[in-house]
Amino acid sequence: MTGGGARGRVGPEGRRFLRGHKRAVGRLAGWSLLESAHTFLGGYGVARALDDGFLAGRTATGLGWLAAAGAGALLGGFALRGVFAGLADLVEPLRDGLVRRAVRQALDRAVADPAGAGDTGAVSRLTQQTEMARDSFAGLVLTARSFVFTAVGAIAGMAALAPELLLVVLPPLLLGVAAFLATLRPLACVQRRSLDTDEALADRVGALTEGLRDIVACGGQTAAEARVEPLIATQERLARTLAGWAALRILALGTAGRLPVVALLAATPWLLGRGITAGTLAGGLTYLVQALLPALNSLMTALGSAGTRLLVVLERFSGPAPPDRDGHGPATPKPTPKPTPTPKPTPQPPGPVGLPTDAAAELRGVTFAYGPGAAPVLDDLDLVVRRGEHLAVVGPSGIGKSTLTALLAGMLSPGAGSVLVAGAAARRDPGATGPDPRRTLLPQQAYVFTGTVRENLTHLAAAPGAAGPGDVRVQRAVRALGLEDLVARLGGLGAEVSPRQLSRGESQQLALAAAYLSPAPLLLLDEATCHLDPAAEERAERALADRPGTLVVVAHRVSSAARADRVLVLDGTRAVCGTHEELPARSPLYRDLVGRWNPAAEE
Repeated sequence: MTGGGARGRVGPEGRRFLRGHKRAVGRLAGWSLLESAHTFLGGYGVARALDDGFLAGRTATGLGWLAAAGAGALLGGFALRGVFAGLADLVEPLRDGLVRRAVRQALDRAVADPAGAGDTGAVSRLTQQTEMARDSFAGLVLTARSFVFTAVGAIAGMAALAPELLLVVLPPLLLGVAAFLATLRPLACVQRRSLDTDEALADRVGALTEGLRDIVACGGQTAAEARVEPLIATQERLARTLAGWAALRILALGTAGRLPVVALLAATPWLLGRGITAGTLAGGLTYLVQALLPALNSLMTALGSAGTRLLVVLERFSGPAPPDRDGHGPATPKPTPKPTPTPKPTPQPPGPVGLPTDAAAELRGVTFAYGPGAAPVLDDLDLVVRRGEHLAVVGPSGIGKSTLTALLAGMLSPGAGSVLVAGAAARRDPGATGPDPRRTLLPQQAYVFTGTVRENLTHLAAAPGAAGPGDVRVQRAVRALGLEDLVARLGGLGAEVSPRQLSRGESQQLALAAAYLSPAPLLLLDEATCHLDPAAEERAERALADRPGTLVVVAHRVSSAARADRVLVLDGTRAVCGTHEELPARSPLYRDLVGRWNPAAEE
């Protein structure tokens, strides 16, 4: 993308913004014009003080002209106060408009791609880049108007003293400016690439952060680092390139800032020969050293840093949302076409539908999305879970694993297709009461309530009013899951326990024991072992798999998938189901996970 393309998009919006703030621009110009009187009086007063005062033997006249120059300095200070007030009237509306635009762009991208990772680069635009634009715009406006009106005062002063001064000063000045302007376009290109890399790095780090637990669980730290390190190296290389262009900019600054003074001194004999007085030479030198060259230096520095940054940053905000007609900010976007609504749920049969005798649950052409127009989380998924099977579900964070368990648990209804559990619709009729005896769901946040240890272990074991399991069965569950030490520390089965006394891992262990004692033929574990160490997780999963019934586990470690009879891999485009040994050849995602799995790291 060329710098010309950036200017082509940013320029019209910038002109609309300035037209929308004509009064603020006018006030700023008026105060700046008043400030330029200080520049004019500075050099002209010095020249007159020498020629008409001190060199002519009229000391009072000389002091009078110096006093006039001093009064101009006071006038310039007063005008500068008004300049900053006018500057605020331009800068703050720009920042507010960019913030609104950044938010709107992020929302538009989220609506366009709800299943995506999100526009994490919007964080950089909303914070770093808006402040960068605000500061850059303020600095650029301040220095640009200072240079323009200082140059007007200085050039008018030199022309009033002797037009020959301009013939000597302007050529080297313009040469340095031309050399400087030649560096702006490549500098803007490098800065644009730097911001592109910054946003890509923010996106990459955001995506890795969301799946950090899965990365650690699968031993993928090295691979994750390999995805980030090239962007960091690119940022480092671009920073060195920017430093190189900065060096060339300094050279151009030296040319524009020093050659005019050298040229004036070298041309002194020629000027004196043309009748130029010493006072006029001193006045011209004053214009250069105290006014024109400092203002030029400030302008070139601002254009080289703030100007290119501003151009690149504003380019990121331009395009999707043009400014309001009054220039105050982004316009209200055109209404987007209404998305095609998600199909209404297909009516599910109320009873047995001829499932195979070995099927505990089945998904037939299931599609599910969180809201009309949202991208499906599950898309036309077919799955049969056999009776007595141990099925593990794997995939990246946010891919639909928890959605799948919620559908099997009857907590969600599919947008299309049907979900069956034990031959009947997974979602119960609205009038049904009491727990569903067909399945038990254990979420990541374990449910432990204030009561005895026995009550926490047996609350899923029997219907209300029925006799619960005896202590023999409870002790068997405690031994199967290795909870003897935990129960003893809590004071035995009859001891009172409070959720605040337990760690997250201990809460999960008690919940797993309750699921072990549940008579439900289908157990759904939605990362219900994520706070356990690998050994405790393995023992719990093996114990639950050995109990009569079917076990579906959302796995967060590859070792958990390796213990299952079959593994369902959700990768966002298609689902693949097979054994741990078969899947590496059928699923690139699973092959990648298994390739990064280090069994020793989980021991």
